[in-house]
Amino acid sequence: MSETIRRVVVVLNPNSTGDGPSNARQLRDDLQGVVDVELVETQRAGHAEEIARDAVREQDGTLVVSASGDGGYHEVVNGVVTGGRGLAAVLPSGNANDHATATQDRPLAEAIRDVVGGGRVTPMDLLEVSGAGRTRVAHSYAGVGITPVAAAALNEHDLDAVKESLLVVRAFWRYRPLTITHDGHDIRLDSLVFANIDRMAKYAQLADDSAPDDGRYETLLIPHRGKLRLLAEFARVLRGAHEVRSRTEPYEFRTHTPMPLQLDGEVFQVDAGSSVTVRCLPLALRTVV
Repeated sequence: MSETIRRVVVVLNPNSTGDGPSNARQLRDDLQGVVDVELVETQRAGHAEEIARDAVREQDGTLVVSASGDGGYHEVVNGVVTGGRGLAAVLPSGNANDHATATQDRPLAEAIRDVVGGGRVTPMDLLEVSGAGRTRVAHSYAGVGITPVAAAALNEHDLDAVKESLLVVRAFWRYRPLTITHDGHDIRLDSLVFANIDRMAKYAQLADDSAPDDGRYETLLIPHRGKLRLLAEFARVLRGAHEVRSRTEPYEFRTHTPMPLQLDGEVFQVDAGSSVTVRCLPLALRTVV
């Protein structure tokens, strides 16, 4: 897909304890003389989404870059999608950058220079999640239950797979199963994940043949069978041995109890009795990789 990048807006949190601010300045220096780069600081939670939405509305050919982890990029992607025609990319600056790990194989500055020089932007799928009176998109995954909770815990630590497995035990022991209704059947479960990428939380392998531009998404469901069985199932997820099913059609379910719904590291509370629909939006995000 041929498109010109006329400017780059880099969104960063000035109070971040990570490398976001320094990475943003380095990207600006690397692109000096190639394309105009503007650094914009966030002032509050949710501000990145507003900045991204306004930026793509102001000028065609705007690429909004999130110098952050997956959560910050989640805000930017939602802002670009609601703002209209624009591009989004992530400059990995968090402890866990699942989307960048799964999709980027070269420095972002190099990818941007390539597009400015006449290269092609890359379209990718998104997940759309509707429920509890809101609709959001996710660039990488959405889920309820222990797997997204465990993923959040894993993303806070820089450990190897074995140590991360032990870390998660504490979260598992306090966890209580959930019940949903899907296709007319009540399902008591420990985890339900919808994924647009092949891994999450650095070590959890979902599907070797998954791609973020294949027009489908993967579902991983772990039924409730007790805590020890849950630990065993999560270990299988880490090894990439758990059953994962690909879907193109929407997945609809109704919640029986209040539950947290996690999208790309951002957590939203869903009330009991809510209807939730997850679907794939083929090639809905335009990016550079």
